[in-house]
Formats: sequence, C-alpha cells, structure tokens
Amino acid sequence: MSGRRVLITAGASGIGLGLAKRFAAEGDQLAICDADGDAIAQVKAGHPDFIAHHADVTDEAQMDAFLAQVEDVWGGVDVVCANAGIGGPAGRIEDLDYGAWRDCVGVNLFGAFLTCRWAARVMRAQKSGLIILTSSTAGLFGYPLRSPYAAAKWGIVGLTKTLAMELGGANVRVNCICPGAVEGDRMERVLANESAATGTPIEDLRAAYVDCTSLKSWVSVDDLADMALFLASPAASKVSGQILAVDGHTESIN
Repeated sequence: MSGRRVLITAGASGIGLGLAKRFAAEGDQLAICDADGDAIAQVKAGHPDFIAHHADVTDEAQMDAFLAQVEDVWGGVDVVCANAGIGGPAGRIEDLDYGAWRDCVGVNLFGAFLTCRWAARVMRAQKSGLIILTSSTAGLFGYPLRSPYAAAKWGIVGLTKTLAMELGGANVRVNCICPGAVEGDRMERVLANESAATGTPIEDLRAAYVDCTSLKSWVSVDDLADMALFLASPAASKVSGQILAVDGHTESIN
C-alpha cells in the first residue's frame, strides 16, 4: 500500500465524494462512510479499492464498527475529514420542531465528535496526523431562520480550536474549512427549504447567495478539495487551529 490513508465521513456524495475522488487521484487510500446505503453501493462499484461502509455518523455502534474496520485494515490513519452534515430545518426558532433541531445538531456536531474521538486516539498514538472538520460560513456569522445549523457549525469551530490545542503536542494538526454556498443537490434542498419558510422565490434566494459575496460566485466542490489537499500537503505543515473560509468572501448574510 502506498499514499496517505484518508478517511472521509459522508463520503459517498456531494462534498465528501468530491474530496474522496481528489485524494484518490493523488494516489491516496480512501475509507468512507455514509448514511445512504445506495450511494455507498455505487461508490463500491466504481471504486472497489475504497473501504466503503454504510454508517450513520450519529450512531455510535455503527461508527465504532466502521472505524474498527479501518484501524484493522490500515493500522492507523493520516488524514481524517469529519465532513458529515445536514442543512436542517428553516424557520423562526419559535416555529421549529425539537426533533428536527436535535437531528441537525446531531449530524453536524455529534457526528464530528464520534469521528474525532477515534482520530485523536489513533493519531496521538502514532504522533502524527491531520484532522479537517467541515463547518460553514454559518459558523462565522449569525444565520437567520437557520438557527440549529448555525449553532452546530459554530460548535465545529470551537471543537477545531480545542482539538488543535489538545493534540498539537502529539504532532497532530486540526483545521476547519468553512464553505460558502456550494453548487450541488444539497444547496438546492437548502434553497427549497428557505423558500418554503420565507415565501421568497428560489431564484431570488439563489441570486442573493451570490450577491452577498465579494467574488459574486458560487463555490465548487473542487474549490474545497483544493483547500483540503493543501492542508494535507507539506506546505501546510505548520498550519493548525485555523478556520479557513472558502466562500468568495462573505460580505453579508442574505
């Protein structure tokens, strides 16, 4: 086996799959999990060399089984991308359902905890490694009508800073990528939810997401992969505890 050992949660679609393909193109070994069993099956068919496991990041037993498999096969890990997340409900806080709030925070934040708890133990023992967490520009600003998502993504920022402090002495780096509006199916679902909550046409919301950035553009999965690959490269050997926005520079919240 050659190349880095890279683990990515929610790696069967969207940002996670984009990251996996780019790391694989660099010659790295990949292990992914995803709550979507059909998506995992498709990845297995197209990438039989991947470790691909059907697991919900909020289910401790499922994650333990996935992570134990990775540790058994690889004996360690070099890069862990705690990437799993969901958009959650849209609406005023007084109108939100507790279960929907809990589920949003659970996937975005508690899933990161289960992933990072394992990564910290393994990387501390081997005295090397990189953890990349996926937050959002919602983790840098307030986000009206998306309170559970913003709360969870701010939590990811705090987790990043804390783990960088806890693990730095073991030569383990921890950083956080904050995407802006990323092209793809997930953002289309976000737009639909926000449109339903506000009555604003989807096309108006789409334009607003572009207008609130300095570069007046959406972000691509490749933009995020470029940042992840940089963080995993020797050029970033002293980059840790950083919250790195890849968003075209958000000037205001739409």
